[in-house]
Amino acid sequence: MSITVTPLETFRTEDPYPFCPGCGHGSVLDSLNEALVMMELDPAEVVIVSDIGCAGLSDQYFTTSAFHGLHGRSTTYATGIKLRRPDLTVVVIMGDGGTGIGGTHLINAARRNVGISVIVMNNFNFGMTGGQHSTTTPEGSITSTTPGGNLEHPLDICGTVGVNGAGYVYRGTSFDKDLPQRMVDAIRHPGFALLDVWDLCTAYFVPKNKLGRKGLDTTMEGLGLDAGVLFEREVAEYTEAYREAASRMGKRHAPVTIPIEYESGIDEPLSIVAAGSAGARVRSAARLVGLAGIRSGLWVTQRDDFPVTVKAGHSVSQLVLSPEEIPPVGVSVPDVLVLLSEDGLKKVGEMLEGMGPDQLVVALPEFAQVETKARVELIDPKGWTSRVPKAQFGLALLAAAVVRTGMFPPEALRAAAGGPFEAENVNAIDAGLGLAG
Repeated sequence: MSITVTPLETFRTEDPYPFCPGCGHGSVLDSLNEALVMMELDPAEVVIVSDIGCAGLSDQYFTTSAFHGLHGRSTTYATGIKLRRPDLTVVVIMGDGGTGIGGTHLINAARRNVGISVIVMNNFNFGMTGGQHSTTTPEGSITSTTPGGNLEHPLDICGTVGVNGAGYVYRGTSFDKDLPQRMVDAIRHPGFALLDVWDLCTAYFVPKNKLGRKGLDTTMEGLGLDAGVLFEREVAEYTEAYREAASRMGKRHAPVTIPIEYESGIDEPLSIVAAGSAGARVRSAARLVGLAGIRSGLWVTQRDDFPVTVKAGHSVSQLVLSPEEIPPVGVSVPDVLVLLSEDGLKKVGEMLEGMGPDQLVVALPEFAQVETKARVELIDPKGWTSRVPKAQFGLALLAAAVVRTGMFPPEALRAAAGGPFEAENVNAIDAGLGLAG
C-alpha cells in the first residue's frame, strides 16, 4: 500500500537557532530548510548527521531523523546509515574543524562515492572553543592560536574531495541566493556531494580579521579558489554498486549455517588456552575446536593474542565453551592449557601459577619440568605412527584435550576440519585422539 506524504511548509522546529548574532550558520540552515521543502521529502526518510562544534548543534532544529556523534566522524556515521538504508536521504552538517579532524573520513567517503550530501559550514576557525585556527584558516589570519598571523596554507576542501572522485562539489557563501537550489542539486546527485559554504564567525574571526560579506569573495579570489559548481559528473553510487557486486557473488559469500549434529559432554563453561608461537596455526586450531563446540550445541567465544609481527613471537588463543550463552570475556585461569612453545610459555606464566589440581596442562615433552600445581600430561609426537607437521602440533594436542575432558565427541572435531587443509587437519586430529599413534 502506498502512503501519500503531504508536503511540508517547513522542516524547521519552532525553536530559535542558538548561534551568535550575525553568525552565518543560521542562513545556511535556512537554505537547507528551503531545499528540503522544495524537494517535498518525507521527514521520516531524511537523516541529518552532525558532529561537534557550532555546526554540530544544527540537527536538533529540524523535524527529521538525526544522528549526532564525535568530532570529524560525521561522514563515517552517514556512510554506515546509507549502507544500511540506501533509501534514506542522508545529509551531513559539519564545520571546517571537522574536515580537519576527520579529513581521512571525508576523503574516503568521496573516494567511494557514497550517496551522502555534506554541507560544510566553513568559518575558518573553531568557533565553539575560542576561535582557534583550523585547516581552512587563510594565511595571515589572526586567531587565538595564531596571534601573529596564520602561517599555514588553508585546505582546499573542494579540490581535495573533487580530485578523489566526488560526484558533485560546490563552493559558495551563506549569502548566495541560489544556495537552496545548489543544495537540492547536491542532495539529488546519486553519489557523494559536498558544499563548502563560507560564512562569518562574528564572535571571533570577524572582529580579529575585519572580515565582512565582501571579504569572503575577495578572500576566495585571493586564494585562487573558484566559486560555483566545481565538479559534477556521473558516478556509480557506492551503496548501489556494493549491492550489485554482492548479488553477483551469490552463494560464495552467503552466510553459512553451522549445523548442530552432536551432543556436548559438559554442563558448565569450560575454558581452554592454547599457547604457542606465531605462524604455527594456533589460532586456526583453536577455531576448529570452537566450530566443533558449536556443532555440539555449545556457545563459544575465542580471543586471540599475537604480536604485530604476525610470523614471529607468541600466539595465544583463549576459548570458552558453554552450554549457555556467554559474554566474550578473557580467561585468567583456564581449565585446560595446551603448551606448545617457549614463546607461548612466556605469555601464560601467571595462568600456570594460578592453576590447581583440578586443571589440566597438555604439553610437549620439553615442558616436563614446567612449574604448576595442575595435572600435566605430556604428549610426544615421536609416538605417532603417521607424521604430523610441526605446524599442526597445536591441533593434535587440542584434540587430545578434547578426549581428556569429554567436552564433545571426537567426530565433531573431524566434522569441523573441512576445507582446503582437511586431510592434514584430520591426520593431526587423529594423532591427538590416539588413533594414529
